[in-house]
Amino acid sequence: MSPSALLFAFALLTATADLQAETLMLSIQPILPKDQIIQAYQPLADYLSEKTGQEIKIKAHSNFLTYWSAMRSGRGFDLVLDAAHFTDYRIRKKGYEVLAKLPDRVSFSVVTHEDDLVFDIEELVLKKVATMVSPSVGALRLNQLFPDPMRQPRILYAQDSLDAAQMVLERRAFAAIIPSALVSSFEALNTVMVTESMPHMGFSAAPGVSDEVKKSVQQALLSARDTEEGRAMLEQINFSGFEPADATIYQGYSELLQQVIGY
Repeated sequence: MSPSALLFAFALLTATADLQAETLMLSIQPILPKDQIIQAYQPLADYLSEKTGQEIKIKAHSNFLTYWSAMRSGRGFDLVLDAAHFTDYRIRKKGYEVLAKLPDRVSFSVVTHEDDLVFDIEELVLKKVATMVSPSVGALRLNQLFPDPMRQPRILYAQDSLDAAQMVLERRAFAAIIPSALVSSFEALNTVMVTESMPHMGFSAAPGVSDEVKKSVQQALLSARDTEEGRAMLEQINFSGFEPADATIYQGYSELLQQVIGY
């Protein structure tokens, strides 16, 4: 074989390998600062890379505003672990497919300091209330609670839900809206009310991801509890496992985004 033919064959093999081993970006909603998101979910990316043979990298975002902008443009969202309203949005608007979900449902709680007993949500009008920036679930739920623009709290934006709770404990905010699962982590919080629950985060894939890769990712997620390495990964990311899911589970939750610019 001539040198030129050898070079052509090598280039063909390289191109074929590149097609078989994609680099996929895994995005997670920015409920933590960027560096903490990468640290917290790197075990999941490593596990899926090993199980699928694809290079999977985490794409972290600074806050929900940049996340929402990137989501609408489709940048860095091959695979996504995300809240119900964003999951439904991508299914309806972007053609994504849900592969699995985290078990159970989630809700948000409006909390105050234990020394500030509040029994009616209306008592928070004009009070400082901490939440993550819109379109996070907490901010959207807070907007639902106070639809009258003349009777709303004074919103303070927290870096994450832990920061929001800390703002209440340190008296920098009168109240906060945080995931209900976090409330028990703080002894000095009083729960004012709990919002309607929604399905836990869904794991979805973009339409550009091949069916073969989707199936491989789905199988890896759903079987994680059955293998030693899968259980180790789940323990590291602090979840009990993944369960089957489809679009009907998340149907309608994107309506939370109707008042958000860009929807």
